[in-house]
Amino acid sequence: MLLVILECADGEIGDTDKGILSAANRISSTLEVPWGAAVIPGTTPADPAPFAPYGVPEVIVTGEVAGAADSPDLQGQLLARLAREKNASLILLPHTDAGATLAPLLAAELDAALVTEGIAIRQAEGGLEIQHQALGCHVARLRSWDGKRPLVLTLPVKSLSQVVLPSMKPSQPILTSWQPDGSGLSPRTTILQRIPPDPQTVDVSEAEVIVSVGKGCDPHTFDQVKELARLLNISLGVTRPVYDLGWTGFERMIGQTGRAVAPRLYLALGISGSMHHLGGIKESRRIVAVNSDTKAPIFANADEGFVADLKELLPRLLERVRNATEGAA
Repeated sequence: MLLVILECADGEIGDTDKGILSAANRISSTLEVPWGAAVIPGTTPADPAPFAPYGVPEVIVTGEVAGAADSPDLQGQLLARLAREKNASLILLPHTDAGATLAPLLAAELDAALVTEGIAIRQAEGGLEIQHQALGCHVARLRSWDGKRPLVLTLPVKSLSQVVLPSMKPSQPILTSWQPDGSGLSPRTTILQRIPPDPQTVDVSEAEVIVSVGKGCDPHTFDQVKELARLLNISLGVTRPVYDLGWTGFERMIGQTGRAVAPRLYLALGISGSMHHLGGIKESRRIVAVNSDTKAPIFANADEGFVADLKELLPRLLERVRNATEGAA
């Protein structure tokens, strides 16, 4: 059996959950094995309907266990017990903070093999061949799994697609409660506080919303964009030419020679759209571009495009944002 682990933050199925369900559906079809989903202990999805398009037969929710929501150790022990009860030979997780933390804990509890950040998976004799990222994503290594012992596998979030394929037959998933025996559990760590990421300092590769500037900006408009990012509490990115000018650090540079990003919204200001830059933003869910050049390549790759002079646009936009943020305060 294949068991996929979901986060379901705030009780809702998120994009990452949908992506890992889609991957689980494909892998279970490849291996011709049954599959099911389990939610990280401490979270309960409110509605099974969003799971239906991905063909999920059952979503297993762990009954209340004291301290489980704040202890990855305890979550790992509980999920390992569930995997044993379900006779799961393959446990699949997204390579998020939670998934990357739980994966080695599960592997240790189950005496299982562990492969992280699998980017390509194909069937092999008796199991799978998995190409995965290593050495900070600079190397792709090939690993084989023969199915003789359990495997814990994580998949990078950027490789997950929420697209419902025609081959996926919709299901009528049911939510079932699994109440484990609490004896013998020994949490060694506890989360004391959860601090949300600061968009101003978070790695741009992890940012949800990014405003990025290119060589169409001058020092004055660049300062205005920085203020805009601060007021909206979103991340700032730059192209290679802007980085070369020394206006910001390398960690803010977006493109094939910098950071590849996949935000919900990418706002490109004064960016012409070179091939190298487009290669770094192609996974963005929505791209909005502003440029004074009607023939800028960025427009052909944007969801929305506006022809405008940033020197005229930014002061007006900043005024509106200042009024809105001051009114909200």
